[in-house]
Amino acid sequence: MTALLGGASGPFLVMTVVVFGSAAFLTGHALAQNWRPAWQILPATVLLAAADRFLLHALFGAESAPFGGFPLAAPILALMTAAAYYVTRARKMVQQYPWLYKRRGPFGWREK
Repeated sequence: MTALLGGASGPFLVMTVVVFGSAAFLTGHALAQNWRPAWQILPATVLLAAADRFLLHALFGAESAPFGGFPLAAPILALMTAAAYYVTRARKMVQQYPWLYKRRGPFGWREK
């Protein structure tokens, strides 16, 4: 497990899921709030995952190898960013165009 995460599991979960997961959620929210295209989720996620790996290495002595834990952290953060992006975009579409759209689940909308 340590080889997959690039270090101990406790710091990985706290830093990646809690700290950078919150940052990923706020990043997705900000991208949707400013009407940014969905492709911008990918570069934002890569930067968040790189910062996560750097801080894990600097603070907890995690592996600094280029791929130590990064392939696991990046998809976790990408899912959190994408979920926040699509939830915010769906809410924003329904609030901004109430005469055109009605909410359809947490991630979508449909025409009235």
